[in-house]
Amino acid sequence: MGASLRVLTMNVLGPANPDWERRSALVGETLRRLDADVVALQEVPVADGTVEALLGPGYTVTAFSRAADDGVGGVLATRAPHRVVEEIDQRCTPRARDFAWCATLVVEVDAAVGRTLVAHHKPSWQFGYEVEREQQALAAARALERLAGRADHAVVLGDLDAPPDAASTQFWRGRRSLGGTSVCYQDAWETLHPADPGFTFDARNPLVRAGEVATAVSRRIDWVLVRSGVHGPTLQVRSCTRVLDEPVGGVWASDHCGVVADLDLPASPPGSWDQQPIG
Repeated sequence: MGASLRVLTMNVLGPANPDWERRSALVGETLRRLDADVVALQEVPVADGTVEALLGPGYTVTAFSRAADDGVGGVLATRAPHRVVEEIDQRCTPRARDFAWCATLVVEVDAAVGRTLVAHHKPSWQFGYEVEREQQALAAARALERLAGRADHAVVLGDLDAPPDAASTQFWRGRRSLGGTSVCYQDAWETLHPADPGFTFDARNPLVRAGEVATAVSRRIDWVLVRSGVHGPTLQVRSCTRVLDEPVGGVWASDHCGVVADLDLPASPPGSWDQQPIG
């Protein structure tokens, strides 16, 4: 097997919510076992050592510049040291300002697959805010296009709070344009599981049924996206699975499950023919 990059995103439903001690122990055990190269976490305390305890040693960790009043926010962690390239304040409308850590954090990391831009994208979560999510996706995508020349690959991770049929996620996947701009990012889950809805916020989960949005339907809202050049994505999705999508020892880790994907350098770069014999 050639060079590979393991990426993971998970909303961990922070300590203000029930059963944090048992849930965080389960999340930490799972994250350390999976040992991803890149980890995007949402709804996690960002300044008290919680992230480092969950991940274990050896990560470079950058938190979003803003957090909620209780210290919860988003972080991006990488095994190889990373450089912060840009952070976009995504509070793009007056009503979007109600969500303090609405942002896109972009870092650059020299990974085994080559220099990679990683964007942890956290748009507005409110159900009726798709117009904001469109603007936020557009701002993030334009920034990544501007920066793309400095890296071999670009990956977007996060709890996007939008299912596959939403305008913002259609835009990310090249199925519609926004504001005169179009991009194409390959959806890691859809690549390998095209017929599986892959819910990451599932009404079967008692933390969903007991939570603030208990009436919501099951949705896939947590994403791994790989940027395409003119001939397709620069990294090949080898595996993509959900993380902690069932209880362990009677404990549900979060109201979301995570998504982990292994991204490989393709045998032949997009735009060239594979030199292996055909047939």
